[in-house]
Amino acid sequence: MNITVAISGGTDSLFALLSLREAGHSVTALHARFLPAPESGDPVPAMRELCSSLGVPLVVADLTQDFRASVVEPFALEHTLARTPNPCALCNRAMKFGRLLDIALEHGEAFATGHYAALAGHPVYGPALKAGADSGKDQSYFLALVPLERLRRTLFPLAEWKKDDIRAWLRARGFEPPIPAESQEICFIPHDDHYAWLEQRRAEGLALPGPGPVILAGAEPLPEKPKKERRGRKGSAAAPPLPTCSVPGRLIAEHRGLWQYTEGQRRGLRIPWSEPIYVLRRELASNTLVVGPKHLLPVDSCSARALNLMVPPALWPDRLFVRVRYHQSPIPADVRIKEGGNGPCMDIRFHSPQQPPAPGQTAAVYDAEGFVLAGGILD
Repeated sequence: MNITVAISGGTDSLFALLSLREAGHSVTALHARFLPAPESGDPVPAMRELCSSLGVPLVVADLTQDFRASVVEPFALEHTLARTPNPCALCNRAMKFGRLLDIALEHGEAFATGHYAALAGHPVYGPALKAGADSGKDQSYFLALVPLERLRRTLFPLAEWKKDDIRAWLRARGFEPPIPAESQEICFIPHDDHYAWLEQRRAEGLALPGPGPVILAGAEPLPEKPKKERRGRKGSAAAPPLPTCSVPGRLIAEHRGLWQYTEGQRRGLRIPWSEPIYVLRRELASNTLVVGPKHLLPVDSCSARALNLMVPPALWPDRLFVRVRYHQSPIPADVRIKEGGNGPCMDIRFHSPQQPPAPGQTAAVYDAEGFVLAGGILD
């Protein structure tokens, strides 16, 4: 088979390319430029040299404008709505299994990537997305928003492999990846400091919400001092009242901007208090940060929109599991699909209380065998 393999210059994609070639397939390497070429450390020359030595064609696709429009700008705009977006999930849906897959199929019969995930046959679902064998590296969560028909055009050579075994396989054959270091968390943000990156975007005009009240949930409000009556100018209308937070509690501080926090956060709040406090929620309408002690943190339900139903819900088993963040094992939950104002949405009810999910992140539904049944974006 003639297979186009996405290569980034790292260990995983190099293994995908070489293992398919060793298995007898005809391979073409495809590298996507999602960001402008760096002034130093550009991996493309090293990839050209490697592919030339292997006799493998290399195609370099400039997708910088698409990446900015489909990933970078939505990431920035979501923060203006006090949400925590998942750029990797958006990139997989729009870019790697969107634009890049289309280009790949112009050069081969199938597409392959270095993701730790599997496309496996199931007696009821048919070919479906499944978690990779390396639970510490599994990336099925980040693929939960990709339409299944796109994934069915893709091979996942790392499905049954673990990272250490891949490194050993490459060493045994004398190969060194052009970029030996692990990729950073968010590729378009220098030094993984997205707060500094957003501050720069705000200086350029991004409408990020400013400071506002911090409410300690469950605490009695302090008694208000009598206000002196102030006379406005003759004929002037009274200023409209500011929106109030829907959560009762005590005003204890001023936050720096809702975009600088996320649900469940404890460190970096800079709010002195007699006991540890956590972010319970961010309320955009009143620009309020709601905090509270640890016992108020757990929630038993959440919802998700913009659904990607990989398996028809009528085929789902009774036992379901959900991940609402990457560094989390699937947890037992009941999931119900219902019609909402903007299309279908998922109601998720956890079997045991959980740390509050962050709106904007991905919710992925699994069965007991690790097959992905659906994905959505958390409200």
